[in-house]
Order: sequence, then C-alpha cells, then structure tokens
Amino acid sequence: MTAYFLSDLHLGAPYFADSREAEKRVVDFLDSIKEEVDALFLLGDILDYWYEYRYVVPRGFVRFFGKLAELADRGVRIVWFIGNHDIWIFDYLPTELGIEVVDGYAVEELDGHKFLMTHGDGIGRLKPSFRLLRRLFRSKVCQKLFSGIHPRWTVPFAYNWSRHSRKIEGPSPEDARRMMSNILEFSTQYLAEHPDVEYFIYGHLHLFERVRIAASAEMIVLGEWIARFSYARWDGLELTLHEYRPDAPAAKLQSEQK
Repeated sequence: MTAYFLSDLHLGAPYFADSREAEKRVVDFLDSIKEEVDALFLLGDILDYWYEYRYVVPRGFVRFFGKLAELADRGVRIVWFIGNHDIWIFDYLPTELGIEVVDGYAVEELDGHKFLMTHGDGIGRLKPSFRLLRRLFRSKVCQKLFSGIHPRWTVPFAYNWSRHSRKIEGPSPEDARRMMSNILEFSTQYLAEHPDVEYFIYGHLHLFERVRIAASAEMIVLGEWIARFSYARWDGLELTLHEYRPDAPAAKLQSEQK
C-alpha cells in the first residue's frame, strides 16, 4: 500500500500572507497523489483553529475539505490525529468526510510493519502551564461553557492567540531540544516494551528530522506546511521523507544516527 503522513498545515493561520494560497498548495499536493494513495495520516494541527457547534461549523477550508471528501469517496482511508490547535473535532468532520479521528497515539500495521503515530504535544514532561491548558481544552465542562459564547468573540480570540503564540520559524533552540528529548525518551521507552515498532512518527515540533533510535527503529518528525511543506511517504517497503516542490524533484531526508 501507499501511505502519506503530514502534520502542522495550520490552515487558516493569521500569519499566512495569503491563506487561500496556503490552502491551494495543500489541495494541489493532495490532488497530485490521489491516483496512488491508499491511506492518508494527518498528524495534528491541520487547522489552526476549529470548533464545532451542534448545528453550525466555522467558515472556510471548503477546497481542502472537498479534496478530503473526494479522496474518501475514492476509498482512501483518512486518519486525523488531533493536535493542540484542532482539538475540538467532534462528529461533523467524521460524518461528512468519512475520516477517523484519534486523540492521543495509535499503532498501525502497514504491510507488516508497525508505526506509532501521534501529534506529540502530550508526550513526555510538559511545562505546567501547557499541561493546565491541555486539561482545560479537553474538559467537557469548559467546552460546554466555551460553546455558549458567540463565535464573533471566540474565533477572533483564538486567531489572536495563535498569532502571538506561534512563530513561523518554529520553536526556540531551547524548546526544540526539550521537545526532541521528550519524544526521544518516550520512543525509546516504548520501544523497549514493544520492540516490533519500527517507526515513531510525530508532528508538533515544526522540525523536519529523521533519527535512528535502534537498529530496527527510527523516529520521524514531519516538519510543517508554513515554509517547508514536508511529508513522509510509505510505499510498502520504504519510508521516505520529502518536501513538496511542484517544480523540482522531491528530495529525500536520510536517516541520522542517534
């Protein structure tokens, strides 16, 4: 089978110079793989903000959702791992697009090879402030209270939060080292108990990394679609990492030793 892995598209983010162009790039990429893709794994922060109400949904993303619906109608399996920006996916997207939604991590077997996948924001030692936010954002009580506020207030608030909390160039060197250490520690510990897992795939960090953590296992961080446009591809035998450049040959990112 052929599978693709993407994360951190942040569609709709206020720091895009042209949000429509950012969405079009993703749609063009999905259109370019539609003849071969069997499974599409979206590893979180696909949308910069999303909150579903019972009877209404936020505006925008029509072309992107339309392309996902087209792929699903063609029989492509689509799995969406919730990130820290697109937490509040409830029943609309699964019902309308036929996607599977995962909150946390999952282990998938593809062609006899095991992959552990997750967004990565909940892995390892978290800052107390971030841990508190995760609890609040996932609290059913807080979600109920939030849904009672008119979207004219909540949507601008969410996008302003994003504008001030996310730097396009990614995490600081200190944060990058800490987050890489977290997911490396988690992967190593998990591998010790589950030695049959060969690939650990994460998003969230906005880094594009491939690290060998054992003779038979690798850790992959998928990068982002703000400036790098990176992704991973599984062809049934080999996992390769690429950057989407429509006018240039795809470049592979080779494994690095731990």
